[in-house]
Amino acid sequence: MKYIANFKKIVLRAIDKDIISVDPFKKFKGRKTKILKRPLSSDELERLEKHVFPVSRLAAVRDIFVFQCYTGLAYIDVYNLKKSDIRMGIDGELWITTERQKTGSPINIPLLPQALKIVDQYKEHELCIKRGSVLPVASNQKMNAYLKEIADLCGLESTLNTHKARRTFGSTVTLNNDVPIHVVKEMLGHSSVKQTEEYAITEQQTIGKEMRGLRQRLNIQKFEVGLNEDIIKKLQIELEEMKKVIAELQS
Repeated sequence: MKYIANFKKIVLRAIDKDIISVDPFKKFKGRKTKILKRPLSSDELERLEKHVFPVSRLAAVRDIFVFQCYTGLAYIDVYNLKKSDIRMGIDGELWITTERQKTGSPINIPLLPQALKIVDQYKEHELCIKRGSVLPVASNQKMNAYLKEIADLCGLESTLNTHKARRTFGSTVTLNNDVPIHVVKEMLGHSSVKQTEEYAITEQQTIGKEMRGLRQRLNIQKFEVGLNEDIIKKLQIELEEMKKVIAELQS
């Protein structure tokens, strides 16, 4: 659909310049098919984190991907991330404070322990020292090629790419752990909550947790209703006994 939309712009320009006289798109109605882009589940993310790779190259790519999963940074923003972009926040914890290259919007993300561990792991890496970068990030093409290999080695059915890590942060790591969506929006650098809602794919585990909570609430309500019925019955019995006593006194 994106290609058709771009081609339509060219056609409209051709009509405007009298190169063609008739709009071939006049009766065309395009339909957008929404593709469900799933993040990694918490189980898949854990499996990826725990896997031991025999090659350091794959281990480094995995670590960078996991870092993205716990920060929500896009590939280019991880590539450009400098040590000076990690600063102490007002809460006394380390934060990533920078801007998204794509939109220029500010990024303020508190570093989770998993991300901090990876930062510390590569602080003396030769490439990081040479570039002044936080992580030894390769080209996006190489990263995605290696991620396919990593997915096979870890037995993951999901197709791994650098953007899936960002979606995993937005859904599995944050929203599924009850972080409010407006907070996730700010950390992802989105311009609207509507953008963030596209990341809100709820895990089966989260649905199960919410349904267990619902069952408990329904059982409590049922118990309270049962208690109320017992109290009413007791009051009715006491009322009948009082009526008998009053009748006896009157006679």
